[in-house]
Amino acid sequence: MKGGLPSYQEAAGESRCQRFPRSRMSHKRRRRFVGLGLLSFIAYAQWKHLPSSATVHPDASDITVHGLSVKQLESDLDICKALQRKPQDPIGEGRDRNSRYIDGHAPTLIKNATVWVGEPAPGTSPEDARNGKGYEWITADVFLEHGLIKRVETAIAASSVAPDAIIYDANGRPLTAGIIDMHSHAGVNSLPELVGNEDTNEMSEDITPYVRVIDGLQPGDHQIQVIKSGGVTTSLVLPGSGNNMGGEAYVIKHAVGKADGRNETSAADMLADTDRNWRYMKMACGENAKRVYGRPGKSGPVSRLGESWEFRHAFEQAAKLVREQDDWCDSATKLGLQSVKSYLPQEIRWESLGALLRGQVHLNTHCYTIPDLEAFVDHTNEFKFKVRAFHHAHQTYLVPEILKRVYGGDPPASALFADNMWYKAEANVASEFAGKILWDNGLTPIYVSDNPVLNAQHVVFEAAKAYKYGLPYHVALAAVTTAPAERLGFGQRLGKIKPGFDADVVVWDSDPLSVGAAPVQVWIDGTAQFEHPVELQKPAVELITPDESLSKMPDDPMQLDEVVFTGVTNVLLDEDFGLDAHGRNVTVVFSKGQITCVGSCKDELRAAVQSKTRLVHLKNGYLSKSFTAFGSKIGLNAIDAEDVTDNGASSGTFSRGEDGLALETQKLNISYVYGVTKAISAPAHTGGNNHHGTSVGFLTGAKTALEKNAVFASDVAVHYTLDLSSKGGSTPSISAAVGALRQKLLAAAASNETSKDAYSEEAFLKKVVNGSLPLVVTVQSADVIAAILKVKKTVEHATGSPLPLVIYGGAESWLVADELAAAKVGVVLSPLLSYRTSWDQRRALTGAPLTDGTAVDRLLDAGVVTGIGLEEDWLVRDLGLLAGIVYRNGGGRVDEKAALGLVSGNLYKLLGLKEPGVKEGHFVISEGSPLDIGSRIKAVGGGLGTVSVL
Repeated sequence: MKGGLPSYQEAAGESRCQRFPRSRMSHKRRRRFVGLGLLSFIAYAQWKHLPSSATVHPDASDITVHGLSVKQLESDLDICKALQRKPQDPIGEGRDRNSRYIDGHAPTLIKNATVWVGEPAPGTSPEDARNGKGYEWITADVFLEHGLIKRVETAIAASSVAPDAIIYDANGRPLTAGIIDMHSHAGVNSLPELVGNEDTNEMSEDITPYVRVIDGLQPGDHQIQVIKSGGVTTSLVLPGSGNNMGGEAYVIKHAVGKADGRNETSAADMLADTDRNWRYMKMACGENAKRVYGRPGKSGPVSRLGESWEFRHAFEQAAKLVREQDDWCDSATKLGLQSVKSYLPQEIRWESLGALLRGQVHLNTHCYTIPDLEAFVDHTNEFKFKVRAFHHAHQTYLVPEILKRVYGGDPPASALFADNMWYKAEANVASEFAGKILWDNGLTPIYVSDNPVLNAQHVVFEAAKAYKYGLPYHVALAAVTTAPAERLGFGQRLGKIKPGFDADVVVWDSDPLSVGAAPVQVWIDGTAQFEHPVELQKPAVELITPDESLSKMPDDPMQLDEVVFTGVTNVLLDEDFGLDAHGRNVTVVFSKGQITCVGSCKDELRAAVQSKTRLVHLKNGYLSKSFTAFGSKIGLNAIDAEDVTDNGASSGTFSRGEDGLALETQKLNISYVYGVTKAISAPAHTGGNNHHGTSVGFLTGAKTALEKNAVFASDVAVHYTLDLSSKGGSTPSISAAVGALRQKLLAAAASNETSKDAYSEEAFLKKVVNGSLPLVVTVQSADVIAAILKVKKTVEHATGSPLPLVIYGGAESWLVADELAAAKVGVVLSPLLSYRTSWDQRRALTGAPLTDGTAVDRLLDAGVVTGIGLEEDWLVRDLGLLAGIVYRNGGGRVDEKAALGLVSGNLYKLLGLKEPGVKEGHFVISEGSPLDIGSRIKAVGGGLGTVSVL
């Protein structure tokens, strides 16, 4: 075929093989011929694949023999160097200026301060230092310049510093390094919480080590300023714990924008280390991820078993990438760029995890339980990486030896809460003494907020409570200063008052570990953060003298029928025992279920000695009322997140608290030990801290509801909820919920019929409108409170009778304090100190140095009868201390007895109940005032005929 391809036969006939008859070619020759042909073919193929300088690139030196860009390969070699970089903690001493310092800010000389340096005196042995020797408050001046602490000396003359230096007189107040919160979500979980601002967790999948907090950090989050007002200058902002691998975290300082001395409002500008020496990462084990992702047959993990596989699989991928990169870098370095046949392997998905395996990332892991901890320790040894701290870590105190098996030989710290527990099964096996136990076992406790779980403004209060629970004073203060600084890699820059350290400094109005301690000024990088800080009026500062007796953990309580206490110096009771006991050595005799004598009690004391009745000798003993938990879930709930342990929500059905009582739980047992002998609890509305139904008053020490006196008031009040949780179902809006309540009350007022069911909603509302039973409304917003006051007025006009009303929650109640007082409406604050977590709390007062007073101060000034409720059940340990905050920070508004009334008598006054008091066997005996951090409860009477002696 002309012009076409030759036929198969034609092509075969012209082949080279046909020119040599088969019979004439030897076997050896044929092999040689075939070999030459193959070599020729290979040479030809290689020649065909070589790039042509004329057609591919103008300069062949830019391309290797394998066709790779030399420029890109050189860039890859630079990456190799970065991959092998071994980070070092950023230096402090030796700097002339802080890299965060901004020109134009004048130096500051702080005069007459009482300084906590943060380390023992020179020459102190490590053993003595561990025991607290060498640590003390010293009198000194502190000079801040160029963002650094430049001098710490007994007396620094103003003439010896720059003439433009600002002189600040501390007037003898305590001065410490800025508080460091090692677990916060500030800026990514902005407050008040809004869907549009929620960036805590990347929930698209379980393993997301590649996401970064800085990409969602909101510098304008007002909570950053609130946190700083508590003396917190630095925070580790972490992703949430919904994922097993949550992503990269960042250490920030709480100075934002020009108002705080910065050039711009920028997340990058907030970074504590501008050089980014270290990277940070968050992981999480346990319940969270398997709850969030556990969908059998669809997604996982659904168990801790699956979680461990998720961890190991991810580490395996990262380890594979690390090996491939190391092999490439070794080859390129030793043999040259012309030898490599590919670019450096890179995969952004595993880059950060690879950096962890290379030792360039400080890892912080959320782990509660023994199996979680043990599994993760195993992972560290299998894949050779370190952990800086286990967070939440409620069960680390049970297994210190497991922590010591972690890879690298440096056991992780435990980032803890002092007493926040019971909110889930993982947190149910916890102890307020965990920090002390860890320290005694050579491990490091650190106290954190998990903001907004706790208000980071008061993270120093967590450390104060740790001291109360037995942690040595110097260790408790270190737990929010030097210890987190070291774990974050800032041990040479933050956490101490020493030359060369960053000028992050706080001057306090009282000992920072005392109840109600508040800053009077905060400096970040040497710049004062508050132009006109509110300063609370307090007596002269009394620093805490560390009480070593607190380190002795209390024994299990003994139940005694007869006991005598001596050494009582203060009696804070309403009952009149015919003496002014203040400052006297008083004896208290308990017999036959009640206190029978308070005073000299000589005859009783003599009889007790003869009968060998137990004598308890007290140091600075206090006799006071026991406490009442109001608004909590105790008695109706054991573990918050476990439905089977909970009475459940009742949004669609009106119910009675008494019908759901379940006693003798861990919550109730602990409540009793901490002096909470009575509780008033109502069924939940939709869950959490809201209510619907009638509340029940009961004794926390009772075993069952049938026990004598176990229930002291079957139906205390009628409860409704009008906060944000009331929107839904038949009341899709706040206005619908308010309208529905108005209709129910007016219907009850108009009805002349007696309900056939004495326990129905209608029957109880009839009692409300005729004034015989109080109405308690859970609400935070001042606007909704105003609407409720109008409803009250409308109903009273219809009935001609006062409607007894109590507001529960009341974060914004201070805005209508005068109107509440005029309407004779009381308020139970829950929380006592709101930090604007929800939209209906956005106008709450957060306290000094930001605001002049808090809600409780404004309410008391207006004459509103006020109480303190329990926002969450774990606060049962803290009721006395919460009352102590009002006492210490109230500027003389209340005395000790009136402060205790906020968690006892005032609640009964609001509800129109007679309070079970000392004559019914309810009291607390403590060493030290129950309002102070150093107090320790020694005995509790709970109205059950015996005294618990600890």
